[in-house]
Amino acid sequence: MIASDPKGSLVFIFIMEEVIIFIDGAYLSLISKYLGKGKPLRFDIKKFALMLARKEKFYCKEIFYYNCPPFQSSLPTEEEIKKKTGYDKFINKLKNLGLKIREGRCQRIGEEFSQKGADTLMTIDLVRKATETKIKNFILVTSDTDFVPVIKDIRKNDKIRVIIYYFKDFIKDSIFSMSDHILDICDKKVLFKKEDFENLHIDN
Repeated sequence: MIASDPKGSLVFIFIMEEVIIFIDGAYLSLISKYLGKGKPLRFDIKKFALMLARKEKFYCKEIFYYNCPPFQSSLPTEEEIKKKTGYDKFINKLKNLGLKIREGRCQRIGEEFSQKGADTLMTIDLVRKATETKIKNFILVTSDTDFVPVIKDIRKNDKIRVIIYYFKDFIKDSIFSMSDHILDICDKKVLFKKEDFENLHIDN
């Protein structure tokens, strides 16, 4: 874009393309714990998202964060209450920073816990944002191949450019083992490095 200043001189103004970032919170937490050797890395998630946009030379328009509150029994234990209190404090901080929070639910079967609904919420948002906005760049932080159909759809029908950030430790049967299907369907794939989480200090 070219404009002129009051003196008539030409001024070049570069307008960055916008991007929307979608973060699978549970997946990001796994990466953080792995890179921290069992202890989650402390970093500012908003600064993290803005860093991803900056790396791709985009202006970050919106950040969506998906997660599930920790499981609560019908009569919550002290440990369950403590986890929920910490989670609520964390989520409220993200809301105050302007992130759009989407929450599923945590289901317990025996001693196993699993998230329900968060992937569906992300799928809904991907479709809605692809059809309702003029933004044509999406960054996804996830590894779930369940998103393959919706990624195919928004790329084909809405001309969305999808960039996926993911992590792989190249160990057989690792928790980070994933199908290349989702990587191959995206326009660009970027492998996380530990350096991507550095210098993102949490402001008190």
